[in-house]
Amino acid sequence: MSCLKNVTRAIILTAVIVGFVSFGGKEFLITQFKNFVNPSHDIVLERAQKIGDFSKINKEFEIEKAAGIMGYNAVLAEHKATGQKMVVVDSGKKQILSQEDIKADDAETRIKNAIGKIKYQSDALEDFRITEKGTMHSYGQTVPYVRFCARIRKLPIGEISGIISVAKDNDGSDKILVSVNEKDKYSQLIANEFFKDIK
Repeated sequence: MSCLKNVTRAIILTAVIVGFVSFGGKEFLITQFKNFVNPSHDIVLERAQKIGDFSKINKEFEIEKAAGIMGYNAVLAEHKATGQKMVVVDSGKKQILSQEDIKADDAETRIKNAIGKIKYQSDALEDFRITEKGTMHSYGQTVPYVRFCARIRKLPIGEISGIISVAKDNDGSDKILVSVNEKDKYSQLIANEFFKDIK
C-alpha cells in the first residue's frame, strides 16, 4: 500500500515538474538565478541606498556591486576612465575602524590590526605603509583620511596606492571609505569627487 502511495506521489511530482518546465518554468528559474548572481543596475542602486544616497554621484562613476560581504554591507564603484575603485563599507554594529583610529599617531598599526581581522585580506596585503594624512568631504561632513601604499601579494600589478577614511552617517554608524588604484594611477581628486556626493 505505501509502495503504491510513493509511486503515485512520484507520478504527480513528475507531472508537476513537466508542467512547470513546459509553461516556462525553466526560463523563470534561469532568470531568477541570473538576477541573483548578476543583478540589474536598478537592483544594485536599490541595494546601495541602504548604505547611503548615491543618486548625486557624477556620471564618470559606475556602481558595480552592492551586497552583503562577510557580515558587512558594501558598495563597490569604479571611475570608468581610470579604473580607480571606490568602496563604502557599512560595518553595522561591529566597529572595524573609527575616525579616532584614522587620526591617531599610531594609525598605521591600528589599520593593520583592523585588516588582520578581515578573513582572507590580511595575508594578501604586504608592505602596508601610510604616506600622508588629510581630510575630505563625505556624508555631509569633513572626514579624516590616511593615504597608503601597499603591495598585493596575489596580483601582478605591483604596488597600489589609495586612501582609507571613516565617516559617520545620520544614525551615527561608521562607514569605511576606501579608494585604490595602481600606485602611479591613483588620484585623490577622483576619490574626493566620488565621496563628496554621498549623503
